[in-house]
Amino acid sequence: MASWTLFSPPCSPVTLPTSSAAKTNAAGNNKCYCFWRSSSSEKKRAIRRIITKATEEGESSSSSGSKDEETPGFNPFGFVNNNPSSRSAIQLPDLPADDGNVGQMISRIENKGREYGSYIKSGEYRWFVRETGSADSRLGTIVFLHGAPSHSYSYRNVMSQMSDAGFHCFAPDWLGFGFSDKPEKGYDDFDFTENEFHEELDKLLDVLEVKYPFFLVVQGFLVGSYGLTWALKNPSRISKLAILNSPLTASSPLPGLFQQLRIPLLGEFTAQNAIMAERFIEAGSPYVLKLDKADVYRLPYLASSGPGFALLEAARKVNFKDISSRIGAGFSSGSWDKPVLVAWGISDKYLPQSVAEEFQKGNPNVVKLQMIEGAGHMPQEDWPEKVVDALRYFFLNYT
Repeated sequence: MASWTLFSPPCSPVTLPTSSAAKTNAAGNNKCYCFWRSSSSEKKRAIRRIITKATEEGESSSSSGSKDEETPGFNPFGFVNNNPSSRSAIQLPDLPADDGNVGQMISRIENKGREYGSYIKSGEYRWFVRETGSADSRLGTIVFLHGAPSHSYSYRNVMSQMSDAGFHCFAPDWLGFGFSDKPEKGYDDFDFTENEFHEELDKLLDVLEVKYPFFLVVQGFLVGSYGLTWALKNPSRISKLAILNSPLTASSPLPGLFQQLRIPLLGEFTAQNAIMAERFIEAGSPYVLKLDKADVYRLPYLASSGPGFALLEAARKVNFKDISSRIGAGFSSGSWDKPVLVAWGISDKYLPQSVAEEFQKGNPNVVKLQMIEGAGHMPQEDWPEKVVDALRYFFLNYT
């Protein structure tokens, strides 16, 4: 007959930083158990019984509906999956082998988001350019320039409707963004400076045979601002200018994304976040992107590290305060005399309405200000119909 000894270990629970479920289990298991000192097989059977009993008690307490259980446990990755459109990018299914790896995700979405687009060789690089309408369109040509960290996909609905109204429309992805080429630092001559973006845009417009003067539409930060400074350099090539939510004055605040990109190490980490673009768009908007749209904004960053490093380099080369100051001064009275429309999504979480109002006061005889209710930082994505109405009236009637 096997001998045994009863051990009575201390029964006070140990406090550890655990999830609420673990805390409940620990509280429910605050009791002493007998351990056999006997043969190995007897010891294993006893331990199995103890573990089984503890598991059953834990499951029972988990289903008891206590206040602690209603509070979710700490999730260290919660900051990347707390909105609906991002979840498919970072949450795995119950059987990871069935889905969830990057290759399968890219395969699912790789052909999305190329509406009206084709690749155009300009100089050393290939640009991805969307085009609607034709060169024979009776009302003239519109060039749409996007901001960072998005791409020309945001204009797809606006340019489709504007071509139906009789305009010829182009919307390129800036170099380094979207589906255009991503020059590599140290291997290509392109160094992501303002002048280089301007020079490459000049080459592209020549290849596209855009007739001057044309209508220009610009939106957004960084490369969007470069679109405005290009206009300041080339006023004779612009017929009318429409500006959607963009930093226009020295008082324009800088979103946290661009501040993070300028911090060593944190910037490198931030730039490789595959869901960065969709999260930036949603954070500046009153809406959550539908999954099929979020897929397209995510795809360039998911498919390659190139867009992230391009954004990183561009963000570190620009002086945001200086460029906003130059834009405010350059379009002020006495400096600019071409008609300007500022169509402003009033629910923008990055740029307050006061930025648009301050800009308009700088040249009230030239700048027309129109507020777009229900739209945020990217009104062309949030409410394209209202943007189309504003653009059509401005291009056809305002002088």
